[in-house]
Amino acid sequence: MNDRASALHASPSAMDWALPYASQRSAVMGRNIVSTSQPLAAQAGLRMLLAGGNAVDAALAAAMALTVVEPTGCGLGSDAFAIVWDGQELHGLNASGRSPAAWTPQYFAERGGMPEKGWNAVTVPGAVSAWVALSKRLGKLPFAQLAQPAIDYARRGFPVSPTIARLWALGAAKLGAQPGFAECFLPGGLAPRAGEMFRSEAHARTLELIAATEGEAFYRGDLARQMVAHAQAHGGAMALDDLAAHRADWVGTVSQRFGDSVIHEIPPNGQGIATLMALGMLDAVGVGQQPLDGVDSVHLQIEAMKLALADLQQYNADIDAMQVAPADLLHADYLRGRAALIDPACAGDPSCGAPRPGGTVYLAAADASGMMVSFIQSNYMGFGSGVVVPGTGISLQNRGHGFNLVPGHANEVGPRKRPSHTIIPAFAMHADGTPQMAFGVMGGPMQSQGHLQMALRVLRYGQNPQAAADAPRWRVTGGKGVAVEPRFDPAVVAGLRARGHEVTVEEGNGVFAFGGAQLVLREGGHYVGGSDPRKDGCAVAF
Repeated sequence: MNDRASALHASPSAMDWALPYASQRSAVMGRNIVSTSQPLAAQAGLRMLLAGGNAVDAALAAAMALTVVEPTGCGLGSDAFAIVWDGQELHGLNASGRSPAAWTPQYFAERGGMPEKGWNAVTVPGAVSAWVALSKRLGKLPFAQLAQPAIDYARRGFPVSPTIARLWALGAAKLGAQPGFAECFLPGGLAPRAGEMFRSEAHARTLELIAATEGEAFYRGDLARQMVAHAQAHGGAMALDDLAAHRADWVGTVSQRFGDSVIHEIPPNGQGIATLMALGMLDAVGVGQQPLDGVDSVHLQIEAMKLALADLQQYNADIDAMQVAPADLLHADYLRGRAALIDPACAGDPSCGAPRPGGTVYLAAADASGMMVSFIQSNYMGFGSGVVVPGTGISLQNRGHGFNLVPGHANEVGPRKRPSHTIIPAFAMHADGTPQMAFGVMGGPMQSQGHLQMALRVLRYGQNPQAAADAPRWRVTGGKGVAVEPRFDPAVVAGLRARGHEVTVEEGNGVFAFGGAQLVLREGGHYVGGSDPRKDGCAVAF
């Protein structure tokens, strides 16, 4: 038995198998597992495992399929990040793109600010480079084989699932006039309804070209030339040199001890460091001694998250531009000092501290050898910029909107720079160095807040992954503002308001207001998966 396989045979831990919330999905278990936000994508990953591939192959096949079957959250022009346990060590990949060389503060000041739509919201898309880098370094199957399920879905068509149909209609209303959008996503001038078949031959051809050239056509070939020509025709600054200069970077992880676990996130420019900071503060105030869904626990979670997000807003950026080192934001003394600002009886409105100077889709996969993958790719806001390159199916993210125009700020827009990024994969290790859980929560600024809630529920309170995904969530909205889902306990809402929180009970707004979680937990000799009922997805296993 190899080291990875033997590592799977640890004794299972105590777990609460109750399903106490409105959703009554059961957790899914098996020795090989894929959990995604769309069932056809999960099946694409499972096909790779059944063909002898590993968890990386499964994750990549699912990721490629998601660009077809869930275009409301990701596309061929997305960015991506991944954390992978290969059986011996943990790898972190940052495949987010950088800004065009022509992007300067003056460029956007002359255009009235950082736009949400159009080519001037598009940084170099990195998802394709993530697929290639992960496949070359850690995959088993031929790269072209991984793309085949996505190609089949695009060419032969697939029935649009209900949640995605709703998001599609919302995206069409907002972005239908953007160049190329209607041609690709509004057949007959209309967004497809739930259950209707959708096909995209252009998307299939592009995937075939990406697969045949292992991404070269996308960054340095015919697809790159088509993207740049379209950008120039519509007032964008993207150039061939910008695409050719792109690289995905193996960056490792940043981590934070949380009880008997160590939580790992991708280093900045991602927002995952906010999760780590908040968890460090929660350890400092002894969270876990209170009832999980009671007002005392929820209050502490919210207060720690507000402190972390204040620091994130001030300091997070392209790591090469940060004015404070990530290690300083995670230093135990600094986090204890921040935790001391939490009043257990009263809501705060914190500002940033002073440390020492110095639409999205998420999926998880794991295999019987012990390999585990935490992967995320995103357009940012639903369909992203709304721009689709004609005849290619390439829909482009709007990550440029993540920059600001504050002079001297670490996240001020600049040439060849990564913006502060919302999408983040997470991974938990046992303190003894063995893998524990791949998890993530898609949904813009909800992601770091969702990571905290998933980690707390599974790793501190022992909930099973499905119950953790089912549970009603909160979201910090600024100042003393907190949004909660309608299923939140009214007594807890009243208790939060009594402590000064400005609580809004908020329906999901169709743009992942409270996120969509996927979790895969290692449990003895198998895995336990959960998939968010707020989405169309599922976990599948054998």
